[in-house]
Amino acid sequence: MQMRKLLNTLYITNEQAYLSLDGENLVCRIDGEERLRIPFDNVESVVCMNYVGCSPALMGKCVEKLIPISFISPQGKFLAKVCGETKGNVFLRVAQIDCFRQNGLTLAKNTMAAKFSNTRQLLRRTMHDNPSVREDEEVQSVVETLNEGIEKVLCAQSVEEVVGIEGNCAQNYFSVFDRLITNKKTGMSFSVRTKRPPLDPVNAMLSFVYTLATNEYAAALETVGLDSYIGYCHALRSGRSSLACDLVEEARCIAERFVLTLINLQVVGTGDFDTQISGAVWLNESGRKKVLTKWQEKKRTDMMHPYLKQKIPFGLLPYVQSNLLAKFVRGDIAEYPPFLVK
Repeated sequence: MQMRKLLNTLYITNEQAYLSLDGENLVCRIDGEERLRIPFDNVESVVCMNYVGCSPALMGKCVEKLIPISFISPQGKFLAKVCGETKGNVFLRVAQIDCFRQNGLTLAKNTMAAKFSNTRQLLRRTMHDNPSVREDEEVQSVVETLNEGIEKVLCAQSVEEVVGIEGNCAQNYFSVFDRLITNKKTGMSFSVRTKRPPLDPVNAMLSFVYTLATNEYAAALETVGLDSYIGYCHALRSGRSSLACDLVEEARCIAERFVLTLINLQVVGTGDFDTQISGAVWLNESGRKKVLTKWQEKKRTDMMHPYLKQKIPFGLLPYVQSNLLAKFVRGDIAEYPPFLVK
């Protein structure tokens, strides 16, 4: 497989920042003062978390250079995306639809089995490193539930049954998620998964990082010519990148371990969040900067890809998995190999 160069994702976190075009450079200004100038050749994608936005000329240039611009609210909610022409051709799109109709159930089963396996590995690693977690009977019970989940999902007769099994396993997993916060000095705790909106700092971080990861998978899928809005497991919904939501399931444990690491090492603290009158909790600008800085560092760390049998930067994982799925859709490989944490 031809590997691509891992370039920079530019995150704009200041809510008053304005992006504009100057020749072959992207320029960021705050209150009229230039704060950043970066050549397009060094940029792979742009994520804007600002209210002011960017110039039409810049958006046109990014479309021309196939650099996607994603607009995400400061709280981490995906709003919109500007992207160029999808690489590939209409025949790949037709093949994708036909492939998912024929093999959708198998893809869904294998993806969720991989998710359960990867989640189990996260728990086992935490148990290995922490005697108190290792001896926790509830954590041991969840590991067994995930084992059973793998067996059940591979025997499922419908996508709806797969989704039901996934829901049960996720509920069990999150019931012990608080035990994985092993540093009790953090002042953070977790009781139940809340999404719209998140109601505590841990949920706020999980939602924020899930959004980042899903956005990166959507961009990778478009890069290899697949339609990120046509999935095989998540129901089709206007405006939702269903296929990105499908593929990111395999990597959710990485996002969760990343969040746990930031909490346990006290990289992020309770002062990095704002609480709204409604009870919603969001990362503030300081918190977003800390998370994004560490996320960029994480993307540059090497990992051994289990299928390719070679080291790749973690940031290329969405591209590699998207490429493998495209190969399966085209019939170049017999089956799609989901990502498995070793």
